[in-house]
Amino acid sequence: MLRIIRVPISREDIRRLAEESFGDLVKAVVDLGRGIMAVGGELHADEEAALLEDGSRQTDLWGINLYPSMEGAGWIEYDSMINIRPSQGNRSREVQDVETRQRISRVVNTLICD
Repeated sequence: MLRIIRVPISREDIRRLAEESFGDLVKAVVDLGRGIMAVGGELHADEEAALLEDGSRQTDLWGINLYPSMEGAGWIEYDSMINIRPSQGNRSREVQDVETRQRISRVVNTLICD
C-alpha cells in the first residue's frame, strides 16, 4: 500500500510493509526539497508519480530501497531507475553524489525511527 510519509513512523511499520510486498525490502522515493517520502509502491515510478501529484519537484526526487531488518548504513540502498538523470550529473541507477546520499539518509532517518 503506497503511503506518503510526512511524520515519523517506526521501523516496525516499514518491516510490515516489506512483508506485505517484497518480503525483505520496501521501495521508497525521497523528496529532498520537502523532507518527505513515499513508500510501499510496486515501482519507484508509482511513488514518484504520487509525490509529483502531491506537489513535489522532479529534481528533488530520488529512489531508494529500504531493508528494515538490516542494521547500520546498509539498510538504505540508493538504487532505482528514476535516478538516471544525466541532466543532474547522475548517469547511473545508483545515486552517485555523496552529499545527495547523505541528504537522503537524513530524511529517511528523520522519518523512520527505531
